[in-house]
Amino acid sequence: MSREINQNGRSFLSIAAMIIVAAQLGLIGFVKAAPSKTEPANQPMIEVQQMASTAIRLPVEGEMPSLGSGAEWLNSQPLTAAGLRGKVVLIEFWTYTCINWRRQLPYVRAWADKYKGHGLVVIGVSAPEFGFEKNISNIRWAARDMHVDYPIVIDNDYALWSAFNNEYWPALYFVDAQGHIRHHQFGEGEYEQSERVIQQLLAEAGAKGVGRELVSVTGRGAEAGPDWDDLRSAENYVGYERTENFESPGGPVPDKGGVYAVPAALRLNHWALAGDWTMKKQAVELNKAKGGIVYRFHARDLHLVMGQGTQGKPVRFRVLIDGHPPGKAHGVDIDAQGNGTITEPRMYQLIRQVKPITDRQFEIEFLDSGAEVFSFTFG
Repeated sequence: MSREINQNGRSFLSIAAMIIVAAQLGLIGFVKAAPSKTEPANQPMIEVQQMASTAIRLPVEGEMPSLGSGAEWLNSQPLTAAGLRGKVVLIEFWTYTCINWRRQLPYVRAWADKYKGHGLVVIGVSAPEFGFEKNISNIRWAARDMHVDYPIVIDNDYALWSAFNNEYWPALYFVDAQGHIRHHQFGEGEYEQSERVIQQLLAEAGAKGVGRELVSVTGRGAEAGPDWDDLRSAENYVGYERTENFESPGGPVPDKGGVYAVPAALRLNHWALAGDWTMKKQAVELNKAKGGIVYRFHARDLHLVMGQGTQGKPVRFRVLIDGHPPGKAHGVDIDAQGNGTITEPRMYQLIRQVKPITDRQFEIEFLDSGAEVFSFTFG
């Protein structure tokens, strides 16, 4: 889910310093994890393009760890590392509210479909960031809504996360037919190289008829690629543990209800609460109806991870941009007048603008109490 891009740490392989700096500035789509819509995911339009024939150097990075014995699986009977010998395996770490994973997903779906007959097995590892992402019913809903048909293993205790020494959502690990990890990809992007790796590992395993064509995916809705050129806002959590640039006078009051106000002006990437809220470690929860959030941002897309909180009832809301209904700039989860409803805990796409992209002021007012808000993400 969209993951905060300025919290990168080390990986088990070195990452160039310039990449880390870019990530800290919000320009690279991956983030370090901190373990502790109903938007329809449309099927991508797929065409093909010719791939260059240059072989990729793929040294052994390690052995694929055990996939565990007690984990719950979706879309498959439990799989084992030993049982997968002879297959090329793509391990994909994700959590369903991550915008970076959502934008990577159409490629992984396309690879799973194209290469399954040639010996590729894709395994999604659901490793939660927020508490509601541990709920099996929520994961089942997300897998169905987002068309994740390949096997999924539930990693609520981060056993696989730790076994792979993983630190990122999303993360891909490419395993050859002998069980060796030969390549990895942290974050979205590098799709051509990733598919070339798949093809090369299949060829090494003796697969016939793989070909050298690459899928070309057009993501829709939240799966559309980001507008990197106009992206000036990085992910921001709203719980007190990790939030940044909170501007309501008096600052946050952790774990206690309080009435917050919006200052007369907000600087870019600063935000404020309005109304009666409780700021918790991971989220803010609205105690009384008619409360809101204001955020100054610069990006084509704005998403908000939200749920119904402890009340569990649908929560109506209304969005404004620069004080007006969004019109054609509305995201897939609201109408042109800015009206929407929280119906399940997930990421909601609220704004998708057309150029020119400038600094804008986003406002959301919740017409019912009980809204729980976790993080802003942009694209």
